[in-house]
Amino acid sequence: MKQIAIRPHSALCYIFAAFALCSPAVSQTPDFYKGKNISIIVSTDSGTGYDLYARTIARHWARHIPGQPSIVAQNMAGAGGLRAANLLYSVSSNDGLTLGMVQSTVPYEPLYENKQATFDPLKFNWLGTPGQETSTMIVWQTVPVHSIDEARKRGLTLGATGAASTPAFYARVINTLIGVPINVIAGYKNQNEIFLAMERGENDGSAATFYSTMKANKPDWLSEKKIRILLQYGRAPNPELKDVPFALDLIKDPQDRQVMELAAAPLAVGRPLVAPPGVPAERVNLLRSSLMSTFDDPQYRADCLKQAIDCDSALSGQAITEILEMSYQSPEVIRKRLLQIYVGKPR
Repeated sequence: MKQIAIRPHSALCYIFAAFALCSPAVSQTPDFYKGKNISIIVSTDSGTGYDLYARTIARHWARHIPGQPSIVAQNMAGAGGLRAANLLYSVSSNDGLTLGMVQSTVPYEPLYENKQATFDPLKFNWLGTPGQETSTMIVWQTVPVHSIDEARKRGLTLGATGAASTPAFYARVINTLIGVPINVIAGYKNQNEIFLAMERGENDGSAATFYSTMKANKPDWLSEKKIRILLQYGRAPNPELKDVPFALDLIKDPQDRQVMELAAAPLAVGRPLVAPPGVPAERVNLLRSSLMSTFDDPQYRADCLKQAIDCDSALSGQAITEILEMSYQSPEVIRKRLLQIYVGKPR
């Protein structure tokens, strides 16, 4: 067997590598952020749930980064988050000063063969997410539908920003796998416009509204029962929605269940924070560890509680990477089924 000579200094570095004591790059990382500015590019408009989370994180993250840089959230909406993701992947500097928070569906766009997605999601450096999400299908209080069975019989007219938007996509998923006839009205500028139209009676509701967003931005809808939640879907049932049917429980066909699991996978990554490809590994590790420390910070959690946003199911960047890898390893027949739904073709 070939023997490898290890110099004393190298051996010492090997022993203490986990503590980052020897690599010159690692030793310089704590000083790198001192006096610097970090930008978090948020791929939605201001005032959205993503924007709220990004700005909340920005207020507390710097305390956990050596050098305590200033952190500012900047909005770059467009193309369902692809504008920001494409920029982060191909244009942004890879020094760890330009980061992003993108919609949970963004890393799945290449899976759906979306040609506007000019990035490889597995080459991004995923840093973590403040929480996993539960998505809901809601209708306004005046809509004469109180259950999924009634929705199957009557059908629904639901709002969406575009034909390929997340609400439109999940409307097609629910139609195909759960059997609810849904007419999608597309063309609203954002979710707030969909909500206003729902209140005016122009549509019945939405197929994809984060429960956390409603709790933070529309708490009166829940307390005063202005909306009905007909369905929930995500990685697992939300314990706060015990009386709301969970999508997987309504699907009996094994292949259909796999399709639903893959369709709901983005909800597991929540509101992911990401760094461009090429950021030095030790800097990525520092950003990941400091972000997870932020998620455990009592001041951060108190801030979340004050704003009524969920911060109790954070995931690490490594966990997000593993979820994406599993999704991209899904059987081709399942991916093709989901692709047919994504592009609006019948089964």
